[in-house]
Amino acid sequence: MQTHMPIGYKMVDGKIQIDKEKSKTVKKIYSEYLKGKSLLAIAKALGEKEVPNANNQTNWTHGAIGRILENIKYMGDEIYPKLIDKATFDKVQTKRKQKENQLGRTAQPNSMKNQSLFANKIFCGECGEPYRKYTEHSGKASEKRRWKCKKYIFKNRVLCRNLFYTDEELKLVFISAVNQLIKNQRLLDKPNKKEPPKINKELLEIENQIHQLEEDEDFLAQELADLIFKRSELTYSTSKIDDYEVQTQKIKELLIGHDQLTEFDEELFKGMIDKIIIYKDGKVETQFINGLKIRAILEYKRKDEKNGYSQKDGGNHTTTNEI
Repeated sequence: MQTHMPIGYKMVDGKIQIDKEKSKTVKKIYSEYLKGKSLLAIAKALGEKEVPNANNQTNWTHGAIGRILENIKYMGDEIYPKLIDKATFDKVQTKRKQKENQLGRTAQPNSMKNQSLFANKIFCGECGEPYRKYTEHSGKASEKRRWKCKKYIFKNRVLCRNLFYTDEELKLVFISAVNQLIKNQRLLDKPNKKEPPKINKELLEIENQIHQLEEDEDFLAQELADLIFKRSELTYSTSKIDDYEVQTQKIKELLIGHDQLTEFDEELFKGMIDKIIIYKDGKVETQFINGLKIRAILEYKRKDEKNGYSQKDGGNHTTTNEI
């Protein structure tokens, strides 16, 4: 979790809003880049003008500029208001890609830029870490690309021995889950199980401090303001948006006109899948954006304990569903 919000935003009463002043800096960065300025030139200009960055410091780097230019949060989502329109964002990404090609820069086989649409969508059910795509024997006839738990190798030793998956196998997992949903859309009509609210001890303590200050005639206004702000931050960080009905309707709309899938549909995957969780025993859990979980037992997935490879040895495919 990042230690601060992206520059251009601020928190007000527990909600993230656009920071009027710092948002100008973000828009200026996008504008200057599209005009042809390099990342280094933009960083240097901001530093010379002593423009504060996300940490309220004035030391800008080309890396910081690059991260701002590729941060999709600026296009807006359920949490962050839109600061940069999609057309501008896409123009910047196209320009950056062209620049990389001109300079002969290509993503390394195992770099984050080479992770595909499954990045940050596949998780290990054994240790909770995300899966990453690794390329073995790059450029050789024996080259293999497979998704492995991020902690498969940790500090030069095998730590997590969960199964490996290829892109094609992950696509089959998705196709199977969606086809079950298409076949039985009544699964979407099941009531959502709401999690009981979690008691946050720190939040309760701050609430008590606020009440005590309010009863004290000599309290300091700034101290009370700081506590209220802290309460807002904690409330925001621990709250969950209950948007089950909205997300369920979105899934239903995406499925309109779809028969059983025979091939992978990238737009459906992007629009309705929250994550896929993989377990050592061959169980795979596909979780949709509304919280619906479709579990499959892939009996053909087996582990070669000696090499840590996923093996196919035939078998049945059974599923269980729940929300």
